[in-house]
Amino acid sequence: MSEMPEKGEQAPLFAEKTQTGEVIRLADYVGQKVAIYFYPKDNTSGCTKQACNLRDNWGALEAAGVAVIGVSADSVESHAKFAGEYGLPFPLVADTDRKILKAYGVWGEKSLYGRKFMGIRRTTFLVDENGKIVHVLNKPRVADHAGEVLDAFGIRA
Repeated sequence: MSEMPEKGEQAPLFAEKTQTGEVIRLADYVGQKVAIYFYPKDNTSGCTKQACNLRDNWGALEAAGVAVIGVSADSVESHAKFAGEYGLPFPLVADTDRKILKAYGVWGEKSLYGRKFMGIRRTTFLVDENGKIVHVLNKPRVADHAGEVLDAFGIRA
């Protein structure tokens, strides 16, 4: 597993397809705050709750100037179905070859009920207008993820 970038470091750049089939580039977000959230799998209970919390608070995030990018190893087709079913207004990146997951150090060994396996550790990186990581949310609260993002950016009192 590669090392996770830390606060103060440049966010690793990426260019990959989203649920619409269009390529998204992190470099296109310079000048904007970005929350890059890594989640294990489309249509699982925790991931759905997290995505819907971001959707339900989309207005507050947009008003605060925060762009949201979701990333998992699911396919473009899986992301399209997930985003369509839940009306997600933000891009979901299909990192099927796990390059982005590895660049951010979120792909690694996990444990569930004593069973060890490789997977995505739920993590969110907050990136400032200059592409620098300003905060890393390890194990974000899925039911209040938008609130956590706004708090960490110092936007919500």
